[in-house]
Amino acid sequence: MWVFGYGSLIWKVDFPYQQKFAGYIEGYCRRFWQGSTDHRGFPEKPGRVVTLIESPKEIVWGVAYQIANDNVESVLDHLDFREKNGYSKAVVAFHPSDSSVSPFNCLVYMANPQNPEYLGPAPLNEMALQIRESVGPSGANAEYLLQLATAIKTLFPDVRDDHLFKLEEAVKNLNTTD
Repeated sequence: MWVFGYGSLIWKVDFPYQQKFAGYIEGYCRRFWQGSTDHRGFPEKPGRVVTLIESPKEIVWGVAYQIANDNVESVLDHLDFREKNGYSKAVVAFHPSDSSVSPFNCLVYMANPQNPEYLGPAPLNEMALQIRESVGPSGANAEYLLQLATAIKTLFPDVRDDHLFKLEEAVKNLNTTD
């Protein structure tokens, strides 16, 4: 089994895997439109984390992890718990950066707009302020954003993820104006 990570699964891999490939999926964009009341915020003050939004002409870069057959059940149990707050599973075609490897299917967790934690779009400065001020059991929401932006820039230096990078810049600017 393969699992595609496009958010914290890129920089916070807490499950065993056999191998991994960097690459992308098509037909989606990464957006900070999912509320987090269990990891990066609380019900009275939700954080914002990424989900995938259908967008036919876009791609999302991330990492695919191969899970050994012996670990599939335990990894799925772990990820089902980790991604419980509004995420559901889907299967997507993954395109490895390594052109010698053919595309293959991956399991992905994504939150659809009908889930109760979905926050949807908001003005950039509002999202940045919400992210900067939110903290939950897994830590500061800003850490999640900054770790993801750093990971994308490191793994994919030629990739431009405008939503992610503009939000990163807005949060950093808020921190310097205090």
